[in-house]
Amino acid sequence: MADLHVIAEGADSGPADTYRVTADELRQFIERIERLEQEKKDIAEQVKEVMAEAKGRGYDTKVMRKVIALRKREADDIAEEEAILDMYKEALGMN
Repeated sequence: MADLHVIAEGADSGPADTYRVTADELRQFIERIERLEQEKKDIAEQVKEVMAEAKGRGYDTKVMRKVIALRKREADDIAEEEAILDMYKEALGMN
């Protein structure tokens, strides 16, 4: 097992603290991240497929994405944004 010597500088440490990182441990971290990135890609593809299915059934996917984004937000934030939007639209004669 190969050891790598890494020198790190940080506010809480001395000018140069040295610690060991094994090549196997580093490889495990890298491979875990790569697997997660692949899972993220696979999930994004599944979302795309679901959106295509919804679009095929006549749903407006642009509006669906907005609804999904709204569901992630706090109700108070949404209400405040909508009130400001209404005020701006009224000022511009858009109501």
